[in-house]
Amino acid sequence: MEQTIEYAHATGVLGSVWLLIAIPLVSSAVILLLGRRSAKFAHWLGTAAIGAGFVLTLIYFFLLRDQPNRAVERNLWEFISVGSLKVDIGLLFDPLSAVFCLLITGVGFLIHLYAVGYMAHDERRHTFFGYFNLFAAAMLLLVLGNNYVMLYLGWEGVGLASYLLISFWYTRPSAATAGKKAFLMNRVGDAGLVIAIFMMFAYLGSTNYADVFNGVGSLSFTVVLMMGLLLLLGATGKSGQFPLQAWLPDAMEGPTPVSALIHAATMVTAGVYLIARSNAIFSANEVLQTVVVSVGALTLLIGCIIGAAKDDIKRVLAWSTVSQIGYMFLGVGLGGGAYALAIIHLLAHGFFKANMFLGAGSVMHGMKDQVDIRRFGGLWKLMPWTFATFTAGWLAIVGFPGFSGFFTKEPIIVAAFEREGWTAWLYGWAALLGAGLTAFYMTRLWVLTFLGPKRWTEDIEHPHESPPIMVGPLVLLAIGSAIAGGLMASPVAKWLEPPLPAEAHDLHPVMSHGVITTLSLVLTFAGIGLAYLLFRRGTALVEQPAGVVVTAARRNLYADAFNEIVFEKPGIFLTRALVFFDNRGIDGAVNGLAAAVGGGSGRLRRLQTGFVRSYAMSMMAGALLVVAAFVAVQMGWLS
Repeated sequence: MEQTIEYAHATGVLGSVWLLIAIPLVSSAVILLLGRRSAKFAHWLGTAAIGAGFVLTLIYFFLLRDQPNRAVERNLWEFISVGSLKVDIGLLFDPLSAVFCLLITGVGFLIHLYAVGYMAHDERRHTFFGYFNLFAAAMLLLVLGNNYVMLYLGWEGVGLASYLLISFWYTRPSAATAGKKAFLMNRVGDAGLVIAIFMMFAYLGSTNYADVFNGVGSLSFTVVLMMGLLLLLGATGKSGQFPLQAWLPDAMEGPTPVSALIHAATMVTAGVYLIARSNAIFSANEVLQTVVVSVGALTLLIGCIIGAAKDDIKRVLAWSTVSQIGYMFLGVGLGGGAYALAIIHLLAHGFFKANMFLGAGSVMHGMKDQVDIRRFGGLWKLMPWTFATFTAGWLAIVGFPGFSGFFTKEPIIVAAFEREGWTAWLYGWAALLGAGLTAFYMTRLWVLTFLGPKRWTEDIEHPHESPPIMVGPLVLLAIGSAIAGGLMASPVAKWLEPPLPAEAHDLHPVMSHGVITTLSLVLTFAGIGLAYLLFRRGTALVEQPAGVVVTAARRNLYADAFNEIVFEKPGIFLTRALVFFDNRGIDGAVNGLAAAVGGGSGRLRRLQTGFVRSYAMSMMAGALLVVAAFVAVQMGWLS
C-alpha cells in the first residue's frame, strides 16, 4: 500500500532548527582557524557548543509535540539545480531525528566534558575539540537532512571527522594505520549509498524523503531490492556490521573519548538510522528484510565470540558494540513495531556503552594507560566511583533485570521469535545465544578489571581515581544505564509511530513471551556465573595455546586475513602491474617516440653544415637523380 507523506513548513522557533548544526560547526571553525591561539578556551568553547545544542534540542523537542504529524521541514536554499534534478539544503525535524539529536547532543555533551579532563595534558587538545565539534555537526546534519543528498553530506562529514579523530595521535604507526583502515573500509559502504541515491533519482526523479517514500510502491521488486541492498551496504560500513566490521575495533587507537563518541552516541548508529529512516523501502521487500535480519544475527554472534577472546579493555568494548549494533540491525530487519524496539535499544546503548568506554578511560588514566585486563585486578577499592559506574553499565549490557538492557534487548529477542516459519527459531536462538555470550565476556571483563588479586606491572605503584570532571559524566551516564531503558521503552515507542511503522501484521510467536524471557535470563545468569568461576582469581598473564575456536577469535575470525588475501594483496599486485605497464608501456611508448623524433632530427640537423660547396653538391646530386629518372622513363626501363 502506497504512503502519502507530507511535512509541514517549520515556522517560529522551530524555523531555527538549523542552529543545531551551525553552532558546533562555527565552534569547530573558530577553534581550527585560530590554531594554538585558541588553546586556552577551545575545550570550553567546544563543550559549550554541544551543551547549547542539547538545550535547543530540548526546546525544539517539546515544541514539536504541537505540530501536525509531529514533523516540520525547513528548506534553507537551493543546492543543486541541473535539468530535472533539484536538491535543496533542507532539514527535517520529526520524532526520529529528534531522539537522535537528543542522543548526539546529550551524551555527546557528557563525553565532551569528560574529554576536558582526559585530554588536559595533550598539547593538541584545542585541535581535538575542533575535530570533536566537526564530528558532532556532521552527525547532526546526517540525521536532520530532509533528503538523501543532505544525509550523504553528513555521512561523508562523519567519515572525514572520524578519520581525523581515530588517527589523532598520528605519530603512532598503529593510529595512522587504523585511521586509514576506517576511512577506506567506509568508502566501500559509501559507494553503495551513493549508487542507491543515483537510483532514486533515475527511477523516482527525486532524492527527497517524501517523494522517495511515496513512490516506492511504483517500483519493481528488483529495483527495490537493489536499492535496499546498496543502502544496506552503506549501513554496514558505518555501523561496523558484517562484512565491513573489521575497521571498528581498530578505531580504539584514538583517544578514549573518541571511542565513546564513535561507539556510543554517533557514528555506529548512522547505519541503524539509515535503515530506520528508509523503512518504506525495506518494508516493501521481504527478501531485503531477511538479508538485514541475517546480517544482524550473524554480526551479533561474531562480536560476542571475538569479544570473549580479547584482553584489551577497549577492544572488548569495541566488539561488544559490533554485537549490540547487530541486535539493532536484527530489530530494524524484523520490520513493523521492531523498528521502534531497535531505536529504543540504540538510545539505551548510548548511555551504557558511553559509560563503559569512559570508565575504561578512567581505568587507563589511573593505570598509566595500561589496557591489558590480565594486568588489572583489585581496582574496586582504589577506584570506587569508576567501579560503581562501570558496574551499572555492565549490568545494563548483560540485560540484568531492572537495568536498561533488560527493557530494550529482551523485546528484540521476543520479536525475533515472532517471525513466521523456521526462521523464527534460527534468528530467535541466535539472539538468545548472543545474550548468554554477552553476559559471559562482559562479566569476564568486569571481574578481571575490578575483582580478584592485583596483577599490575611494576611501574604502576598507586592506581588512583580520576578527577571530578571525569567522574561527573560517569555518574550521570551510570544513572542513565540503570533507569533509561525502563523509562524510555513505552513512551519512545509511541513517540516514534509517525515516522516508523507500528505493528502491521498479526504475530504468532513460536514460544510465549514468558518462556523466551525465562530462557534469556537463564542463559544470562549462566554466562555471568561461568565467567565469575573461571576468572575470579585472575588469568594467565601471557597468551596460552588454545583450541580452534579461541585461536580464530583471537585473530578476529580471520576477517583481516581474508581481506588481506582477497582484497589487499591482489590490489597491491594490480597496482604494481598497472604502474609497470604505465612506466614501460604508456610512458615507454611516449618516451620512445620522443627519443625517435629527437634522434632523427639530430641526424638530419648534421646535413645542414652551412658550407656553400656542400649545398651545391647536394643540388647537383639531386639534379642528376632527376635527369637519370627522366632518361629511364624515356627508355622504358621503368615501364
